[in-house]
Amino acid sequence: MEKADCILIVDDDPEIRRLLVDYLARNGFEAHAARDGREMWRELERHAVDLIVLDLMLPDTDGLSLCRDLRAKPGHGNIPVLMLTARGEDTDRIIGIEMGADDYLVKPFNPRELLARIKMILRRTRALPPNLRPEPARCLGFAGWCLDTATRVLTAPDGVVTPLSGGEYRLLRIFLDHPNRVLNRDQLTEMIHGREAEPYDRAIDVQVSRLRQRLRDDSREPMLIKTVRGEGYVLASSIEVRDSCA
Repeated sequence: MEKADCILIVDDDPEIRRLLVDYLARNGFEAHAARDGREMWRELERHAVDLIVLDLMLPDTDGLSLCRDLRAKPGHGNIPVLMLTARGEDTDRIIGIEMGADDYLVKPFNPRELLARIKMILRRTRALPPNLRPEPARCLGFAGWCLDTATRVLTAPDGVVTPLSGGEYRLLRIFLDHPNRVLNRDQLTEMIHGREAEPYDRAIDVQVSRLRQRLRDDSREPMLIKTVRGEGYVLASSIEVRDSCA
C-alpha cells in the first residue's frame, strides 16, 4: 500500500490545527500539528514531512523566520512550504516568497482550497511538465554556471555550490529550457504556480530578483536574467548539456 503524504500544520490556533488535521486525514493524508516553532522542529525530527502549512504569526517566532531557517537547514531545505497569512497585503506574500515559501493562502480560507493548493504543490515538486522533467545525471551549463538536474545542485563558476529553494529551482529550470526567449509574468506564474496571476501580483518579480542574487547578477544592470521592459524576462545565455558539473 502506498504511503500517505505527510503534512505538518504549524499554527497557534488549536481549532485550526484540529480542523485541518481532521480534514486532511479524511482526504488521505497523514497529518500532524505544531503550535509554534519549537514544536515544528520536534515534529520534523519525528516524521518524514512532505509539506508544511506554516502560519505567518506564531507566539515564539514568525513564520517568515522559520521558513528562512528551514531553507538553510540540511535535510529539510527542500520541504515545500505553504504560507498562511491573516492579511491579504502584497507585502506579506512578497516577503513569504523571498523567504522561500512555495505558495501562500490568505485567512480565512476554505479547507477545500487549502487541499487543492497542497495537491498542486506536491504535484509540481514531484512531476514537472515534460519540457521541465529532469533527466538522470543531466547537467545544464550556462555562463560559467552548472545546474545538476538530478541532485538540483547549482555550481558557481568558482566552484561554490549555491543552494536553491524549490521555487528558485523551478524558475531557473524554466529559463534554462527557454533560453534567449522573452517570458512574460503570466507565463512564468502559470508554469511555476499553475494559476493565473492576480492583479498587481509581484511574486514573480520577487522570485526573479532572488534568483538573480543566487546567480550574482547585478539587479541594476543584469547581464544574465535581463528585463525586457513592458514584456517580461529573458535568460541571455546559451545552454550546454553536460555529463557532469565537475
